Amino acid sequence: MSACGSGGCGTGDASMEGWPEGEASGCSAAAPFALQVLGDSMQPEFMHECIIVIDPEGVVRDECYVMAEINGENTFRQLRIHEEKIYLVPLNDLYETVEIPGIEVIKGVIVQQAGRRRKDRKFY
Repeated sequence: MSACGSGGCGTGDASMEGWPEGEASGCSAAAPFALQVLGDSMQPEFMHECIIVIDPEGVVRDECYVMAEINGENTFRQLRIHEEKIYLVPLNDLYETVEIPGIEVIKGVIVQQAGRRRKDRKFY
């Protein structure tokens, strides 16, 4: 992953439910993959049950959306860098911002939100 910024199920996490421990898929570790959003912490941009595409080799920069592993759980938030500190920020103000020690907890960058129709797809 190149450098340039919590909760459990139901709080805006990316779901990996049903995957064996330590195995995300049969794909290469560098291959983009899709997950379903659970919860409302990233609304209104990412609605509950929408599908996001994550690139493990995406460029991490201020204000990008990232998937991170915090306390053994996968979550995604907007990365913010302020005064050399790195934060994971939910879009929904009902949830707390979390400071992270560094980008090593970031597992990928959200590059697309899938939509039922081509016009509904968003790229980040």
